[in-house]
Formats: sequence, structure tokens, C-alpha cells
Amino acid sequence: MKLFILSIVFLLPLTFIQGQDAESTGFPQKYLGAYIGELTIYSNKGQQKIPMELHLTTTDSIGIYNYTLVYGEKYNRQERPYTLKTVNNKTGDYTLDENNGIVLDCKLVENKMFFLFEVMDNLLTTFITFEKEYLLFEIVVTQTLQRKESGGQNDSIPKVYSYPISVVQKAILNKQ
Repeated sequence: MKLFILSIVFLLPLTFIQGQDAESTGFPQKYLGAYIGELTIYSNKGQQKIPMELHLTTTDSIGIYNYTLVYGEKYNRQERPYTLKTVNNKTGDYTLDENNGIVLDCKLVENKMFFLFEVMDNLLTTFITFEKEYLLFEIVVTQTLQRKESGGQNDSIPKVYSYPISVVQKAILNKQ
């Protein structure tokens, strides 16, 4: 019975997750522009702050947008030009093409984009929340090799894997 209840609690919300029609949320047209601010990186080594920008602009192609991340300033400026592609605006499905062979799936729900991917034994979850005058950019990183197992003592308690958070990145970027 406990397993059934746990299944309902954890799995039922998943059946309702779906993106929203881009037309009803105004994405991405409503949020086009340059966003500028400061990224704070939290880790066991302390905090680090660096200038950050996100530029979301149109292209000549329908459903394809320039998505550029910029870190640093003037002499230490790192620009990362990506391409945001609409897969299905009715379900909120997009891809972020890093233009180097790496393509990430992302999901838009209301005004928030979700990315989840693994690279070099690190699992990264990215959240970008678009508001009228700013956006909230967050990345959570965990090392998959550090996973911890609990539960699973009997059939009514499933095994659960927990991943300690190693890095959190957070920025509030103001629309220019």
C-alpha cells in the first residue's frame, strides 16, 4: 500500500506535465532582447561572481532564434552563440543547439524553460524564468558518481538515489 501511495505522490504529477502553447505565453517574442547582470557561482570552494548576459534574438527562419550567453567583460569576454529551435510550440518543446554537435532538449512551461543533461559525469539542471523586466537563470550541478542510495529494504519501499549538489549558479539578468 505504501508503494502505491508513493507511486501516486511521485508519478501522478508527471502525467500532467506539458508545455504550454507558445502563442498563449508569448514565448519567445514577448521575451526577445538582451538581459544583463551578474552570475553568482556557489560551491564548496566559496562564491564567485562574474558579469553575465543572455541575448535572445530573431533569425530569418521561423521558429529559430539566436540564444547567446556572454560571460565576463571587455578583455575577458567569452561569447557562446547557440541556436534555440522550436520543436513543437504547442507542447513547449525546444532544442538548444550549441552549434558544435551538442543539442540539448528543453521544455517551456508557462514562462519557464527547463533543461536537464549530463556531461562528464555531471548532471546539470537549468531553469530560466522569464519575467517582464528580467530573467532568473539557475543551474544546479551534481556529480553522478557521488550518488547515494537509500530505501529498498523491502518491496514496499523503493530504492531512492540522492545526488549531493556540488555547484549552484544563479543570476538575475535585467532586460535592456
